[in-house]
Amino acid sequence: MADHDLSLLEAVFLAVEIVDEAGTRELANDIAMILKTGDTICLSGDLGAGKSAFSRALVRALAGDPELEVPSPTFTLVQTYGLDRFDLSHFDLYRLEEPEEIEELGLEDLLETGAALIEWPEKAQDLLPANALWIRITQPPGETDRRVFHLSSNLPDWQQRIGGTLKTRTFLRASGHGGAQRRFLAGDASLRTFETVHDGARADVLMRWPFQGDAVAANVRAYMEKVHLARDCRAVVAVGSELRRHGFLAPEILAADLDQGFVLLQDLGRETIVRDGRPVPERYHAAVEVLAAMHAQTWPDTVELADGSVYALPAYSQDALIAEAALFLEWYVPERSPPKADARAGTEFEALWRKVLNRLPDAQTGWVLRDFHSPNLLWQDGRQGIGRIGLIDFQDTVRGPVAYDVASLLLDARTDIGAALETELFDAYVTAREAASPDFDRNVFSDAYAAMAAQRISKILGIFVRLAERDGKPAYLNHLPRMLAYLGRVLDRPVLSDLKDWYARYLP
Repeated sequence: MADHDLSLLEAVFLAVEIVDEAGTRELANDIAMILKTGDTICLSGDLGAGKSAFSRALVRALAGDPELEVPSPTFTLVQTYGLDRFDLSHFDLYRLEEPEEIEELGLEDLLETGAALIEWPEKAQDLLPANALWIRITQPPGETDRRVFHLSSNLPDWQQRIGGTLKTRTFLRASGHGGAQRRFLAGDASLRTFETVHDGARADVLMRWPFQGDAVAANVRAYMEKVHLARDCRAVVAVGSELRRHGFLAPEILAADLDQGFVLLQDLGRETIVRDGRPVPERYHAAVEVLAAMHAQTWPDTVELADGSVYALPAYSQDALIAEAALFLEWYVPERSPPKADARAGTEFEALWRKVLNRLPDAQTGWVLRDFHSPNLLWQDGRQGIGRIGLIDFQDTVRGPVAYDVASLLLDARTDIGAALETELFDAYVTAREAASPDFDRNVFSDAYAAMAAQRISKILGIFVRLAERDGKPAYLNHLPRMLAYLGRVLDRPVLSDLKDWYARYLP
């Protein structure tokens, strides 16, 4: 090995002993779950050490296909797989004659859109990325199946990521799923990630969400606290268990380690209330039925967890509502609005919002799931009543105006809800509430609905621009015309007449 590789071996941060090939596949699966664009894995070891078995298992785990054909790139030198998460380029440098040939294979360009797995990395000497994860496989003398995987890297992040994925496997073993196949489901730079866990014919969903603590920047943490965003998995367990106790279809909690941030959940599927990008009216009516049933019940302020701790549902205060709406002023106006807002505009914005919210003293309050829209409403074909809608992504539930969730559904940020369908669904909700509660006041609810709709749309307009400008996700800008159309629709309501004049200055 080259000198820099030897220095890495001296800095081995972990040695994993594997007793058979099944263990090799499991380790490859665990490492595949934490790979991301730009990563390089350098796989070293003697002939017959098990590099091919590890490589094959890693590629199949990333592809989510245990039967995928994974040929050795010994003669082609590189084989690239176009996968859902990112491309993976599998290199075999055994036949490399000169280290500089690695540049001709385009490794640097490939890492811009994907990750790389490199067998026989010694052949490239010091031309490989300095932040690679090096894995050297050794075989103890006299052993046939046993292997030791020595992991090293110059990048401290690898140690944290490897430690996290191995803790995940430990949790699965403790919950009776030690040999399960893990497949990536969702999650990127955030601390909350999701996987599907396949154990035989059964598939569950694993969420990992450790306590965030100092891992979140101080300004972000301050905003989270101000608007009452959940900080760890206790919120999921508390809210989910209470929803199920009240008869609603939240995922069953199969196992949990609250201190480590692991929750194993029932998999409710992937089919939402949208088909081919368009709302399915029957399914939206079913979701309205869920909200009407939910808002006819009384919900607790606190939930006791199995470990004896108590989770308190935060209040959706005026300060929280205004802080969220102000994302429009903070992000949308500077980037998308011709006139630039000054300090006076911000002061006026807050005063106008407080005036609107003060007009809603009689609006019903209860649990607000906060993201009650199509991506989080899973259609359960063959079920009846409120069981037709599976509920997910409810960790930020608060106590506030219940009209918020109705507005979230009827003015769905991810699909076009026409004015006629909105009216139809609104009337269906009101009719159901009037039938269940004779004292339900349509006019009071209508005002609350308009205010919560304007607040949520303002927040989302700000978030979508922030995702594009700060986080490099321009696709969210495609949703702006829809949200602006919704905002124009709701600002015509009398309760928002003063706000309408303010927004007119900053909307195209």
